[in-house]
Amino acid sequence: MAASFTLFTHLIDLHQRRTYPAEITVQDGRIRRIAPTDQPVTHYALPGFVDAHVHIESSMLTPSEFARLAVVHGTVATVSDPHEIGNVLGVPGLEFMIEDGNKVPFKFSFGASPCVPATPFETAGATLTVDDVAHLLAREEVRYLSEMMNWPGVLQRDADVMAKINLAHQHGKPVDGHAPGLRGEQARQYAAAGISTDHECFTADEARDKLACGMHILIREGSAARNFDALIDLMGEAPERLMFCSDDKHPDALVEGHIDQLVKRALAKGFDLYDVLRAACVNPVVHYRMPVGLLREGDPADFILVDDPTTFRVLKTWIDGELVAEQGLTALASQPCEPLNSFEAHPKQPTAFRVANEGPTLRVIEALDGQLITNVLELPHRQTGAWIEASVPDDLLKIAVVNRYQPDAPPAVGFIKGFGLTQGALASSVAHDSHNIVAVGADDASLCRAVNAVIREKGGIAVVHQEAVAVLSLPVAGLMSTENGYEVARQYATLDRQAKELGSRLGAPFMTLSFMALLVIPRLKMSDRGLFDGEAFTFVKPVE
Repeated sequence: MAASFTLFTHLIDLHQRRTYPAEITVQDGRIRRIAPTDQPVTHYALPGFVDAHVHIESSMLTPSEFARLAVVHGTVATVSDPHEIGNVLGVPGLEFMIEDGNKVPFKFSFGASPCVPATPFETAGATLTVDDVAHLLAREEVRYLSEMMNWPGVLQRDADVMAKINLAHQHGKPVDGHAPGLRGEQARQYAAAGISTDHECFTADEARDKLACGMHILIREGSAARNFDALIDLMGEAPERLMFCSDDKHPDALVEGHIDQLVKRALAKGFDLYDVLRAACVNPVVHYRMPVGLLREGDPADFILVDDPTTFRVLKTWIDGELVAEQGLTALASQPCEPLNSFEAHPKQPTAFRVANEGPTLRVIEALDGQLITNVLELPHRQTGAWIEASVPDDLLKIAVVNRYQPDAPPAVGFIKGFGLTQGALASSVAHDSHNIVAVGADDASLCRAVNAVIREKGGIAVVHQEAVAVLSLPVAGLMSTENGYEVARQYATLDRQAKELGSRLGAPFMTLSFMALLVIPRLKMSDRGLFDGEAFTFVKPVE
């Protein structure tokens, strides 16, 4: 039976934009009554936080385990795009996410992923057809069409793309956008197709173009892509059409905080309390029609208690009147999970990672800390042998993507700058969006050992230092662990530290590595089929 209780507290009323002492009565999991009170009050109540766009899989936790950690920070709901597991397992993967999420009271709103695979230039584990999307959108738990990454298909009004968008509109469900760098008339055409959000803006001017087209802008601050500082001034211009999101959040970062961190940062910059909290709590619920309470009479009792509206330390979190976190501790129990996966790759030999010396110039990916985009470098080399090696003094490392879905497909190998490794290698089966194995290394032998460590585990992240190999196993689709989230966070933090001890200067080396295979984000990325120019949408040679 849902809880019933009465709370005397300061109410931060986001609908009337005022704060006052109130008596909040909860009965059978809903807000029965809110009334002013003259009783002594402490602390402050407000609606729970909502992450407006997140890939739960990137936390390396199952949905139920993600929820255990998130509620501690006052998050009661997420708008969750499951296209990571969709690329690996198709519809059964998305249904796994829904079913696992249903094990806890946390309010997941899942999307139907329209771009699986993300491009035809890589090998994925599944395809989601128009019929598959129709099947998913018919489910109550699926509340929107996930990010439409195929923006060229939208502009060209591709039949398959438009069929999926129209299905969402027929169900009365919004369509998420994904159009990094799109401006002006192209942005207008993209929005005119019925796409209502974008979380990929990396400049305020780009976001203003999309706001002018009627879109909602999600201010993203994740473990790799961090756009808060570039976009937060929009809070003073269009607060009614802003939301906060993490997009991708690694487990150690989730232990430290979630949407609450963005609220604190925005308030520290002097933005209006009610505008900031509407972006964090109200706007996603309204836009996605989420079954989440907003601290009004008759609403589900989904709210939080904080110590003070300046520090915003979360003291308690309730969902449907159930106390799910208190004083920094989760009250949700871990849930059992039966892993499902798709992993066929066989171990490789170091010779598979050689790059032939076919010309005087290297085409190199330049990874950028805190960004998903990359630069293209064309660098001369002086190596005269048959094969080109990595050059540690020049921070010129090798990058490889290995097809996980076929036993003996050869690796695609190129060069990358920006990781800073002075020795060893990193590898991961979290490799957006098809989740083949992506690896970066200072030499072929280390690169091979890291890849083979992930293959042996049928998914995971690995650090190789000389003969030592450390692995975090991810048996659920090669993306998620079955272990306690705090233990996963501890293991991940250890691997992150080891990667930095090898010389990486990146804030989140594994998160950045995972996006080096994301072909829909410019400019230069690596597919299991080769080096890919994300602006020309064509393969290019690493050496010529």
